[in-house]
Amino acid sequence: MNKPVLLFPGQGSQLPGMGRDLAEAETSAMDIWKLAERISHKPLREIFWEGDEAAMSDTAVLQPALTVVNLALYNCLRGKVDFAASAGHSLGEFSALAAAGVLSLEDTLKLTSLRGELMAQADPDHTGGMMAVVKLDCEEVERLVAEAAQECGELLLCANFNAPKQTVVSGQNAALALLQSKVKAAKGRALPLKVSAAFHSPMMEEANREFQPLLRKVSWHDARFPVYSNVLACAEQQSQRLQEAMLVQMVSPVRWLESVRAQYQDGLRAWLEVGPKSLLIRLVTSCLEDVTDEDLQCEAVTDLATANACPFLE
Repeated sequence: MNKPVLLFPGQGSQLPGMGRDLAEAETSAMDIWKLAERISHKPLREIFWEGDEAAMSDTAVLQPALTVVNLALYNCLRGKVDFAASAGHSLGEFSALAAAGVLSLEDTLKLTSLRGELMAQADPDHTGGMMAVVKLDCEEVERLVAEAAQECGELLLCANFNAPKQTVVSGQNAALALLQSKVKAAKGRALPLKVSAAFHSPMMEEANREFQPLLRKVSWHDARFPVYSNVLACAEQQSQRLQEAMLVQMVSPVRWLESVRAQYQDGLRAWLEVGPKSLLIRLVTSCLEDVTDEDLQCEAVTDLATANACPFLE
């Protein structure tokens, strides 16, 4: 059996009650929730196990809570699955670094808690946002983005290259509105995202500056297995290179499509997503839609039951 790439999702994969079954069954998982609550000073279990959708969408609580679920599920597999590499989408990259031994659990929770706070506060007047564009090639989306930005004179750029026909755009509201009309005219579909600001864009520059001191302060270690960086779109194990990439990750595009194709080019043929939903493995399938290789395997671990039934268990 091929060794899988360990995938961790980011914002948008949260669910009501996520991680509760595992935490109530495993003391170690509950301990991660408690540690995250002490670090973030937020009642994460109350919000995600008993709260409403609006409370769960708050970036400040979502980022540490989702990291808890990702890593608690990973702990069910650690030592039982031999991973070839790891990768995480945006926020999920911190989980990927932790799983590879680059960052400690405590430092990972400190980083994601502060990151969530800073990103939640980055645009208090809600002047910007994000939009997913589907059914159009990345190149076509980039062309429409450039047109809309030039016509309205406002910030607009591609923030996430998720799949051949799924691109997420960040920018100011007027530019997003103009882009939406252009996408419709081009027979594409534009879907506004429920986020607090234009993530992975220059609108995050102040938040990123405030985040960098903690990124520099925590301890970084060489990775036990390669980590495919959002910024670099290739495998890296050196701690300094990984740290340098994370210092600009918040203001840089997520190059997911390139990363998945790089994994395939590097000979990887299996992927295992670990998180509340099965989102990233669908993107993997889309990224490799032209591949005729019959050996590809995509699986997901979303809760205690699927962790115990993981086909990659040794």
